[in-house]
Amino acid sequence: MAKTVIIDPVTRIEGHAKISIYLDDRGEVDDARFHVVEYRGFEKFCEGRPFTEMAGITARICGICPVSHLLASAKTGDKILAVKIPPAGEKLRRLMNLGQITQSHALSFFHLSSPDFLLGWDSDPAKRNVFGLIASDPELARAGIRLRQFGQTVIELLGARKIHAAWAVPGGVRTPLSEEGRTWIRDRLPESRQTLNLALNLFKDLLNRFQTEVEQFGQFRSLFMGLVGKNGEWEHYGGQIRFTDSDAKIVADSLNEDDYQDYLGEAVEPWSYLKFPYYKPLGYPDGIYRVGPLARVNICSHFGTPEADRELQEFRQRAGGVATSSFYYHYARLLEILAALERIEQLIDDPDLTSNRTRATGGINQLEGIGVSEAPRGTLFHHYQVDENGLIKKVNLIIATGQNNLAMNKTITQIAKHYIQGTEITEGMLNRVEAGIRAFDPCLSCSTHATGQMPLQVELIGADGKVLNQVWRN
Repeated sequence: MAKTVIIDPVTRIEGHAKISIYLDDRGEVDDARFHVVEYRGFEKFCEGRPFTEMAGITARICGICPVSHLLASAKTGDKILAVKIPPAGEKLRRLMNLGQITQSHALSFFHLSSPDFLLGWDSDPAKRNVFGLIASDPELARAGIRLRQFGQTVIELLGARKIHAAWAVPGGVRTPLSEEGRTWIRDRLPESRQTLNLALNLFKDLLNRFQTEVEQFGQFRSLFMGLVGKNGEWEHYGGQIRFTDSDAKIVADSLNEDDYQDYLGEAVEPWSYLKFPYYKPLGYPDGIYRVGPLARVNICSHFGTPEADRELQEFRQRAGGVATSSFYYHYARLLEILAALERIEQLIDDPDLTSNRTRATGGINQLEGIGVSEAPRGTLFHHYQVDENGLIKKVNLIIATGQNNLAMNKTITQIAKHYIQGTEITEGMLNRVEAGIRAFDPCLSCSTHATGQMPLQVELIGADGKVLNQVWRN
């Protein structure tokens, strides 16, 4: 008899979701679906607002990565003003995004995912969280918290707030970095580098024990998409779009964000509020692609900083070339923190950071604008249409997490097929399926967040719709 296993909610992610696992008549996994069960509606209720407010409004989409929306929105506003922002404005925006990448990746690795690595997939779920990590290895937990604090403080030194800073605006940014802020960042960089090296070496050692996870957590061929610089280097703010395949072949390059509707399609399914973007030339769902740290590391030719480039060579040797396992998202995330810290180190003494020439001004010179930036979780598009007074007529947002939707569904199906056998539901099985989602570090609610333990419900449902078995974790 066919059955369905439901995991609701998925824990230790940002937002609310559930997973359905469908078993066939033989009790084997046939399919799995990742449902996002909340709806935000920003694209609709922003209509009628002045485009100059959009950076402040859309930053409220997310409490973890508001900087990503702030920058994508400000870049869209630049297009509507049709201005070129001053060099100081771009460098300051880049500095804030590097702080954002650092704090968000540190949160994902130390707070959300490392309890699985360090306490065990089958460990007591009551302790398998950041508090369990603090009890088990207080020095590592403290170092991780301070690394995240470093990234948050970079954001605060620029925007006067850790979250929802009303700082980046169409045309540039409101204020430069202070000399005191420059000194603080410079002084804290060595400690942050030390913590990152500790985490990187720890994870590389753990990889030797996690070969099954490497093989089963989303190991499949797909396209990868992200921004690269003019020489193919790792990029997080500017550059142009590149697609590569699982053989490192460049499928499409130097794509402009203004043309995104030519190469990105957006499908919907009746069982999820999260859209299913796909690479249009291959159609849906064959146009599956991945974004975020794994994609950025796969599509770039190099980082452009010495330590990160050395680590990238080792990463590619370990992965056998292109990393096609979603489990490598964790590894790629650490490489990106290293690259971000090195980029901050290169940038911190630039005199433009304290320049007062941070903003260009202009009127409504374009009635449509499309901005793109790399959020920690992947490429983020903002698309606005305005009237002659600059009031928003239409908004389309392609959120980073949504672009991994097809890949997340494929990942949990692969994990479920490997670990679920028969009707017995174990905590370790549930945790591994959830961990497949955590590897992508999805941000679903984009403002409502949870850490640590959340209730978990699993149901076995027969082909006739009757619940055959239930497991609750409170």
